[in-house]
Amino acid sequence: MRRAVFLDRDGTINIEKEYLYKIADFEFIPGAQEAIRLLNRAGYFVVVVTNQSGVARGYYTEDDVLHLHRHIDRELEQYGAHVDAWLYCPHHPSGRGSYALPCRCRKPLPGMLQEAAGRFDIDLDRSTMIGDKLADIEAGYAAGCRTILVLTGYGANDQHDVGSRTIICDDLLSAVKHQIDYFNQV
Repeated sequence: MRRAVFLDRDGTINIEKEYLYKIADFEFIPGAQEAIRLLNRAGYFVVVVTNQSGVARGYYTEDDVLHLHRHIDRELEQYGAHVDAWLYCPHHPSGRGSYALPCRCRKPLPGMLQEAAGRFDIDLDRSTMIGDKLADIEAGYAAGCRTILVLTGYGANDQHDVGSRTIICDDLLSAVKHQIDYFNQV
């Protein structure tokens, strides 16, 4: 089984912008491309797990989400980096139509992490969830992963709500460096 690093998207990889789906509005958080490249070189399977309730709310479509993810992939290629898998939750309890349903995938539930583990032979006990919200950390806990909160995005607001077993880092790059150092010591 392989070890993975699960990454939240908005506020962790890219600058937080409410309901981001337009390529023109996308901006990497400084150091994010290098961080993902370091994970690739260290042999981690990189999985992005992102809540995209804008789909359920009718702000944009699933095709818009996929289009933005393809754009991010192309941008990362220029840095010698890549994401191995993209998973997203389009649901929200107050959404519309078929998206307004109880689901297992919306963080803080661990459904996306568990789905990735099943599909890609990931050992959740040897994996880490990195995100900027308490919901990311709770999803990581529920899946049995190590957790790291970054202070970008909403992380500065949520840092006092995470438990003592969660590592807190300034940004994705510092989180990844910590992750790699940690696993080199164990």
